[in-house]
Amino acid sequence: MTCRSDLQRLRRPGPLLAAVLLIAAPALAVSERSGVAYREALVALSRGDGIAAEVALRRAEAAGMDRSALAARMGEALIDQGDLRKAREWLGPARFAPAEAAHGWRMLGRLEMAEGHLPAAGRAFDQALKLTPRDSRLWVDIARLRYQGGEHAGAIAAAEQAVTFDPENVRAIELRGLMVRDSYGLPAALPWFENGLKRRPDDVPLLLEYAATLGDLGRAQDMLTVTRRVIALDDRNPRGFLLQAVLAARAGQTDLARHLVERAGRRALDRPGGLLLSGLLELEAGNAHLAVEQLDRLVRFQPDNAPARLLLARALAAAGNDDELVARFGAEAATAGASPYLKTLVARAHENRGERDKAGALLDAAARAVTAPLVLLPGAPDAGPGPAGAVRRARALAAAGNLAGAGTVAGAALAALPGSAVTRFLSGDVQALRGDCAGALAHYRQVAEVRMTDDLALRVIGCLQRMGQGGAIAPFVARLRAARPRDPLLLWIEAGLTAERGDWSAATDRLTYLSRSGLVRDAGLQRDLARAAARAKRPEVARQADLAASELLPLAGDSRSPQQR
Repeated sequence: MTCRSDLQRLRRPGPLLAAVLLIAAPALAVSERSGVAYREALVALSRGDGIAAEVALRRAEAAGMDRSALAARMGEALIDQGDLRKAREWLGPARFAPAEAAHGWRMLGRLEMAEGHLPAAGRAFDQALKLTPRDSRLWVDIARLRYQGGEHAGAIAAAEQAVTFDPENVRAIELRGLMVRDSYGLPAALPWFENGLKRRPDDVPLLLEYAATLGDLGRAQDMLTVTRRVIALDDRNPRGFLLQAVLAARAGQTDLARHLVERAGRRALDRPGGLLLSGLLELEAGNAHLAVEQLDRLVRFQPDNAPARLLLARALAAAGNDDELVARFGAEAATAGASPYLKTLVARAHENRGERDKAGALLDAAARAVTAPLVLLPGAPDAGPGPAGAVRRARALAAAGNLAGAGTVAGAALAALPGSAVTRFLSGDVQALRGDCAGALAHYRQVAEVRMTDDLALRVIGCLQRMGQGGAIAPFVARLRAARPRDPLLLWIEAGLTAERGDWSAATDRLTYLSRSGLVRDAGLQRDLARAAARAKRPEVARQADLAASELLPLAGDSRSPQQR
C-alpha cells in the first residue's frame, strides 16, 4: 500500500513540480530545435553547401542558440558562399564558444587569407594550433597559407603533416597530389587522386583535379568520363565544362569548345583559366575584339602572366588596334629580353602607323638571337614589396647591366624567404647571368622540388650546355618527358636532340607529329621542321613547312626554337 500511495503521488505532481515542468518543457524544446538545425548545418557544410548551412544556422539562432556557439560555422557558411563581408561580422570579433574556438580561429584564418591579409591569417592559425595541434584540416590551411605567401618548402612540409595526422582527409590527399604533380609530374600524381577517390568517390574538387591530370596525360576518354560525372554531381560548377572545352579545343573543335565555355556560365570568366581559354577560342574563331576583351581582363588581373600578355598583343594585332598595341607593349618590345615575336608584332604596328624607322629597328632586333634570359617589364623599379617585386627589380637591374645590384636584390629576397621557389629561381637566374652555372643549377634543383616548368627546364639545359655537360641533357629531358609526356616544348627539344645525333628522319617525324597535333602553332617549329625535312630528303614536307612558317609569322607564337630561347 505504501509503494502504491507513493506511485500515485508521483503521477499527480504538486504545484511546485508542475511549475518546474512548465518552465523546463519549452527550454528543452528550444534546445532540441536548435540542436536539430545545428546538426543539419554541419551536414550541409560537410558537402560544401554554404547556403543550406546558413539557412539551418539561422533557424538555430531563432530557436535560441547563442551567437558564440554559431559564429564559427556561420562564418564558414558565408565564406563558402563568397560573402566575406558578412563572414567578418561573425568571425571578426573572435567570440567563440569554448567547444567551437579552434574551428572559429581556423575560419578566421581562412577569411584573412581570402582577403589577402596573410600575417593576420598566420596569427589566427597560430591560435587554432594552440588548441588543436594535430588537426589535419588546420595543417591543410597552413600549407595553403605558406604556399600563397611564397614559403613553398614550408607548404610541402605542412601538407605532409596533414596527411600524417589524418590519412583519410581527402583535402590533405588532394593538396599533396597537386604538389606532387607540380614537382614530380602527372603520372606520380594520379595515385594520390585515386587514393582520395577511394575514400570519397563523389568528391567534386578531387574529381576535377583527377580529370585535369588525365587530360594532360592524353587520356581524353577517361577525362571525359570523369568530367561527365562531375557535371552530374554539380552542374553549377563551371570547371567541369571548362575541362571539356579544353578537350574539345585540343581536338580542334573550336565551336564546340566555345559552346562549352558558354555552358560554364559567367562564373567561368571570373577564373584566370576561363578567361585564358575564352580568349584563345575567340582568337581562333576570328573574333579578335572579343579576345581582346577577355585577355585584357586577365592581364589586368595577372599583370605578370607572360603568356597572357603575349596573347593579348597578338589579339590587338589581329583586331587592327595598332595604337593600343604600341601604347601597351612598345616599351617592353624595345627591351633586350623581349621575345622576337612581340618585337615583330609591335614592328608591324609601327609599319601600319607609317613609322618605318621604328619598325625596322625592331625587326632587326627580332632577327638577332636573344641572349638575356630576364625580361624587363614596364615599371619594374616601382615593383612593390615581396618576391614578385624583388624579381621585377632584379630584372630591371640585370637588363641595365647592373648584375651586382641584381645580385644584392636577389640575395636579400632569398634571405627573407629561403623556402620560396620564386626567390630561388631569381637567385639561379642572377648566378647564371654572372656565369656561375654550377651555382645556378643548385638553386634550380631546389625550385624543381616545388615546381618543374618549361622555363626552368630551358634554364637547366642552358646551364648544362655552358658547363660542357651536353651529355646530361638527353637523360634530363627523358626524365621530364616521362613526367609530362604531352608537353610540347619537351617534344620539340627531344626532336632537336634527335637531329643533333644525325637522325634527321626521326626528328622530322617528331616535328611533324607536333605540327599536326595542334599542340603548337609556331613559326619556329615550322622552320625547324623544314630544315629537318630537307636534311631527311623529304622535299614536299620541307616546302609545306616553309609555307606554314610564312603564314604563321606574325600571328603565331614565339618564333624561336627551344634551343634559341
